[in-house]
Amino acid sequence: MSNLMLDGFASAKANSAMVLLVDDQAMIGEAVRRGLANEENIDFHFCADPHQAVEQAIRIKPTVILQDLIMPGLDGLSLVREYRSNPATQDIPIIVLSTKEDPLVKSAAFAAGANDYLVKLPDNIELVARIRYHSRSYLTLLQRDEAYRALRVSQQQLLDTNLMLQRLMNSDGLTALSNRRHFDEYLELEWRRAMREQSQLSLLMIDVDYFKAYNDTFGHLAGDEALRRVAEAIRGSCSRPTDLPARYGGEEFALVLPSTSPGGARLVAEKLRQMVLALDVAHTSPAADARLTVSIGLATQVPSIGSHSRQLISAADKGLYLAKNNGRNQVGLA
Repeated sequence: MSNLMLDGFASAKANSAMVLLVDDQAMIGEAVRRGLANEENIDFHFCADPHQAVEQAIRIKPTVILQDLIMPGLDGLSLVREYRSNPATQDIPIIVLSTKEDPLVKSAAFAAGANDYLVKLPDNIELVARIRYHSRSYLTLLQRDEAYRALRVSQQQLLDTNLMLQRLMNSDGLTALSNRRHFDEYLELEWRRAMREQSQLSLLMIDVDYFKAYNDTFGHLAGDEALRRVAEAIRGSCSRPTDLPARYGGEEFALVLPSTSPGGARLVAEKLRQMVLALDVAHTSPAADARLTVSIGLATQVPSIGSHSRQLISAADKGLYLAKNNGRNQVGLA
C-alpha cells in the first residue's frame, strides 16, 4: 500500500465518528438520525432507555455521546457521572443536550464531566462540526494511548534484552557463574564499599584438586561436567544475594563474601569443601579410589585508604597455596 493510500486511510479514520444519542423522545432521535444520514463516516445509534445507556455505550464503543439532560426516571447529569466512573466509558466525549441556555445548568453539566453543551435541536452544520471535533479528539487520545502502550512494551522488551545481554556478558559459558571480568568489577566495587564503611570483606579462592589428572584420565567432556557440578556446589554454598560465586579461570573459582568475618568465611569454606566431597565424583588421584575434592584459600581484610583489592586476592592465593601444600582437600588461611 502506498504512502498516499495510507495517509488517506488514516485521514478517513480520523474523520470517522460513532454517535450514540441517549434521549427518551423518539422524535428527537429521528431528527438527529436524518440530520446525520448524509454525512460520510458517521454511524448513528439511538438509545431511548437511559438505564441501558452505559451498557449500550460499552457495547458499541461510540466516539461521542449525545446525552439529553431531562429524562423520566433518571437525571441526565447522574448518567454523565456514571459514564465517567466506568473505565470503559470514562474518556468518551459527552455533548449534553438541554432545552434552554442556562448558565447554572451548563456549569453543572461541565462539573459532572460533560465535554460540550448544546441547546436542542442545534443547527445541523454546528452539530456535525461538534461531533467531528470531539470524535477526532477522542480518536487522537486513543491513538496516543495505544502508542504509549506500544512504547512501554517496546521499552520493556529492550530492557529485558539488555538485561539478558548483561547476564550473558557477565556469565561464564561453561558453569553459568560470573566470569572473570565480572568478578574483577564486583570485587573492586565491594572493596570500595568496605573501605567507606570500614567493614570486613572476605574472599575464597577455590581450586579443583588434581584436575589435570582428572582430564587426562576421564577426558575433557567429563572434566567440563565435573567443573559444572563443582560450580553448582559453590552456588549452593551462597546464603546471601550479595555473595558472588565466579569462575576465576580454568579449574579455579572464587567466592566474594561482603561483610563477612574470618570465622563466617571459614564456615562457608568448610561447608563448600564438604559439599564437593559429597558429590562423590570418582577420581584416580591421589589414589585409585579417590574422590574429586577442592582446596580453598581464605582471606579477610578491612580495606584501608590507598589499598587495592589485589591485596585480598594475593592473600587468598597464599591461603590456597598452603591448603595445596599441606595435602589438599582443606581450607588454608594465610
